[in-house]
Amino acid sequence: MALQVRPLIPREVIDLCHACTSVTPGEPQIWVGKEKAFTFDHVFDCPSEQETIYNNCVRQLIDGCFEGYNATVLAYGQTGSGKTYTMGTGYDLHVNPHEQGIIPRAVQHLFDGIAARQQEARDQGKPPPDFKINVQFMELYNEEIFDLLSPGKDTHEPGRKSVKIHEDSKGEIYTVGVTTKAVQNAEQVMKCLESGALSRTTASTQMNVQSSRSHAIFTLHIKQQRVVQLNLGDGDAEDQEEDNSLSKVNGEGSSMSEFETLTAKFHFVDLAGSERLKRTGATGDRAKEGISINCGLLALGNVISALGDVSRKVLHVPYRDSKLTRLLQDSLGGNSRTLMIACVSPCDRDFMETLNTLKYANRAKNIKNRITVNQDKSSQTIAALRLEIQELKLELMEYKQGKRLVGEDGTEQVNDMFYENTMLQTENSNFRTRIKALQETVERLTVKNTELLAEQATGAWVGRGDSDTGEEVKNLIQGYLKEVEEFRSKLMESEEVCAQLRKQLQRYQARTSMGPNSTVAVSGIYDISCSVEETSVEDVLAEAKRDVENLKRKTKHLSTKANKEEEDSEKKSDADEDTAENSGNESSDSEAEELEEDETIGKDLANLTTEISFKQKLIDQLEQSQRRLQTMRMHYEDKLMQLQQKIRETEMERDRILSNMSELAIK
Repeated sequence: MALQVRPLIPREVIDLCHACTSVTPGEPQIWVGKEKAFTFDHVFDCPSEQETIYNNCVRQLIDGCFEGYNATVLAYGQTGSGKTYTMGTGYDLHVNPHEQGIIPRAVQHLFDGIAARQQEARDQGKPPPDFKINVQFMELYNEEIFDLLSPGKDTHEPGRKSVKIHEDSKGEIYTVGVTTKAVQNAEQVMKCLESGALSRTTASTQMNVQSSRSHAIFTLHIKQQRVVQLNLGDGDAEDQEEDNSLSKVNGEGSSMSEFETLTAKFHFVDLAGSERLKRTGATGDRAKEGISINCGLLALGNVISALGDVSRKVLHVPYRDSKLTRLLQDSLGGNSRTLMIACVSPCDRDFMETLNTLKYANRAKNIKNRITVNQDKSSQTIAALRLEIQELKLELMEYKQGKRLVGEDGTEQVNDMFYENTMLQTENSNFRTRIKALQETVERLTVKNTELLAEQATGAWVGRGDSDTGEEVKNLIQGYLKEVEEFRSKLMESEEVCAQLRKQLQRYQARTSMGPNSTVAVSGIYDISCSVEETSVEDVLAEAKRDVENLKRKTKHLSTKANKEEEDSEKKSDADEDTAENSGNESSDSEAEELEEDETIGKDLANLTTEISFKQKLIDQLEQSQRRLQTMRMHYEDKLMQLQQKIRETEMERDRILSNMSELAIK
């Protein structure tokens, strides 16, 4: 809600009229007389420029059209209060740029925004958005709608096709029978505005030399098709992490490109001024026009009162009482961002008209619209389906990861391991932060310790020599001490790494020797591995190799014995064929014993073969581990020797320099 106070016109100054309004400095508040005060969102006093009004009130509405939001600008006030001047719907378009109204500035801003967005898309390597702008211009004269862009000579001639008002399934209002012209630039829009303004009905009254006798509605229809980035990672930190993992699963990035279609319409409404016949002196057609204007404004006031009722007791909003309110149904309580500019006169003889206008505007500021983005149905459906797909993919991934579980009774629940994992990750992050802080503390203490050692080493003789020489010597010693500290820290780190590697090797050997599928308990290697700290690795390998050799000899002996028994059994079978009839029962018993003995020997051979293969594999692993350990030991011992040598050299150089400096100090 905005308010503009026009300056006193020359005729009012000649009549010695005074200003009856005053604006509170620094506040959006206006006083009428000394008792009535009204507060609005914006209040512009007499010296305000058109550019200030546009930048503070209308610019953001044009920017909203690029995002698919409808907008409406209404100019309301008594006759002669400056509505047409504020809106810029007059036919004299060749005016000073500083005096241009809202419509010319909005049109220029619209096409500048289109060019900027297309250029920005080209710079980013994206397809530029496609815009289609259509223009409509109509007036409501004596409760009849006339098309101001119709190519006829007389807009109000009888028999012209009538304009009808309809409402779609969404509850939005549209007109049928109005000329719609496609425009490509701001100049074409201004030509349409000029053509319609010349066809508009105006007349002279006692209150206004050029009074608008109709309500004018200039509409811009904006259709935009653009490429948008669908962000898959909106939400809090947990959702962001889940979306990132989901995008990795899908093999996609964090965003996707998609075409969407947005539409918006911008109404510029220049209402005819309210007037009293006694003051305008209107007769005949002028009086009829004034009555029609007042009836339309009365219906508009009833709608505003119903929508602005704080108690919400009024359930019916009388939109159909007038064609004006029917046309503005979207702008008043519907899907539109609406700005109402109340234009008032500061003249004291217009006191009552000004007071009524302010009361009218005060009721209108309580209206709350419900705005939504005008997006194409297919784009809405695609966006909704895409969102549902992402949610289902995320849910499926949570089931695969074990975050979600389905209980025995079919209820869905979250796995406790997920919460435990989250807690451990948080604890790990805290530990990392703490370690980083401790490392910084250690570095600061190391630097401080180096400085203290340098001061202690040079404290005896620095004061005897020159200050510059002492400072240089101090810096040199401090550098050597710092280097020594660094070598010591590296040496400690290397020793710690060696200790960790030794522990890992011991754990690996113990785990290998105690495997669940091994037969080490039978062979005696279990005892050898458990006492690995007391027995060297070489002894373990030697004993294991001896066991393998013994097992191989035992296997060879069993196989030889089995072959020999097989040959004896063949010879006996030939001899037993002759005496088979006499000793049938005895031969069957001996054959059973031989089969049982052969089976026992076969099992022993199989066990021995398995044990030999396992021990051979274990020996290979131990030898490989021994070689790796020996290589690592040699590598780190070499490093330790190098570091120790550097430390010795540095200390010797430090001692030599200190001794030389001591001799110089004594001399």
